[in-house]
Amino acid sequence: MSSKRNLFARRRRELGYSQERLAADLGVATSTVTRWECGHADPQPQQRPKLAALLKVTTSELDGLLNPPPKSPVRQTIPSSIDESDDMKRREALGLIAATGALITLTSGANTAASAAPTPSPDADSLMNAHLWQAFSSARNKQAVYPLVRHQLGVLTAGLRSVTSDSGRKPLCESAADLYQLAGEILFDANHYTDAAQCYTLAAAAAREASKYDLWACALTRHAFIELSERRFATAEPILAAASRIALRGDEQLSTRHWIAVVQAQVYAGVGQLKSCERALAEAEQVAGLSGPIQNGGWLRFDGTRLAEERGTCYLALGRPDLAEKSLLNALEISRSPRRRGAVLAELATLNAHSGDIEQVIHFSEASMALADETGSGYIAKKLDGLKPHLAPLMRDSRIAALHDHISALQPTI
Repeated sequence: MSSKRNLFARRRRELGYSQERLAADLGVATSTVTRWECGHADPQPQQRPKLAALLKVTTSELDGLLNPPPKSPVRQTIPSSIDESDDMKRREALGLIAATGALITLTSGANTAASAAPTPSPDADSLMNAHLWQAFSSARNKQAVYPLVRHQLGVLTAGLRSVTSDSGRKPLCESAADLYQLAGEILFDANHYTDAAQCYTLAAAAAREASKYDLWACALTRHAFIELSERRFATAEPILAAASRIALRGDEQLSTRHWIAVVQAQVYAGVGQLKSCERALAEAEQVAGLSGPIQNGGWLRFDGTRLAEERGTCYLALGRPDLAEKSLLNALEISRSPRRRGAVLAELATLNAHSGDIEQVIHFSEASMALADETGSGYIAKKLDGLKPHLAPLMRDSRIAALHDHISALQPTI
């Protein structure tokens, strides 16, 4: 029995089945399909004909998916080359990001007013970036937007090489800071935190060159969120303090300051400071008093609609499931994004693990895993990974053991 049955799982995905749906069509638990794919169990003989029919293969071909023959040394290079290709694409994009960052630094403060070379159109770049953010927001699988972002990075890099006036360079720096943040978001969703941090650092530098304070503050906030996700609260706190100071120089009608307060609340929750956390959440709630366009749907998307989720996450981190449950259930009711719903479901599973309610843990976690499987979101996978330590007291139940294995098998890639 193999450790992971990647061919079997790939066939399921190719036919559009989530683990939950395949299990329902077979009349088995989702955890059963999970155990098959992890290599911890085999389909029973009576289940195989129907399983083969659903996967549109013969029973012999099904056996091949479940127990593929050992690969020869020549064929073993095929999966490696696929992985290298994906990694190469990511490195290519990061190379473009680094090149653009270098161009911003090298041209900063240069005397460029005398050149008459043509200047790229920053308006076109801005419109393209807005389109890419919209595509990212609506995409169920965030990584699908990555090739488009990589192409646009190439366009911006070429533009920065050719621009020869300070008036032309600053708008391009603004567009670059915008696009860096989107690239960082995609990498963050795939759990490539080091690469995402590089994007956010360069986004902050480009926004500073463009004198766009809200854009700059948002880049720093995203960088701090990586530290928060890795539970490096002492590192996140000064970054957020700097973001807060920079936001004070920005547009007071934008929600930047309130979004920073939400992330600060999570840092306070992480170090057990209930009062500071609640003060930061109260500051974030003042977003409701703003009027006009308070966010742009791109690098700034905070409008207060996710405050219930954020509050529930904070209370759960503070060890107050009694306070967290109402907020998380409210967040689940209003959330429309599969990525956000998956994260809330994972938090609800954690909350029920605290109380030892195995049925609810399985209910919420399987719903979250279905969304993680459907979207390929590393953000959901990271939330589910945070559930694992809370499963330890419940591991005597075989369903919880299978759940733990399934979470461990979640490996979103870009």
